[in-house]
Amino acid sequence: MIVAGFDSLIDDSAEGGFGYADGYIVPVPDANKEAYRAMAEKASSVFRDHGATRVVEAWGDDVADGKVTDFNRAAHRQDGESVVFSWVEWPDKETRQAGWDKVMKDERMQHDPNDQTFDGKRMIYGGFAPIVEA
Repeated sequence: MIVAGFDSLIDDSAEGGFGYADGYIVPVPDANKEAYRAMAEKASSVFRDHGATRVVEAWGDDVADGKVTDFNRAAHRQDGESVVFSWVEWPDKETRQAGWDKVMKDERMQHDPNDQTFDGKRMIYGGFAPIVEA
């Protein structure tokens, strides 16, 4: 089990339920926190425009080193970086699949190859179906 605390950078939600989530962690240089926030706000709008019901971006606030594994090791965090823990909620997997296709084609998501806000090669991500909803 990996446990840590994160301070919310963005919590953008809309009407609608939660039936599927994309989750990811990525190390971000501390000096790029505001640049990351700006990028995340833009991306949040794109995800919401294409069917997501909520986008949360959270900056590592209490991310301890574990004995076997932890968020820092998982993301290969280096000195001067923090781990960002984020998720995108969708009403269901089908909406997520259709939404991702649109997100990837959206001109607002076209990546500038000179942008070094974060190292995408160290991003960890996946899709998750809920097993408990309270």
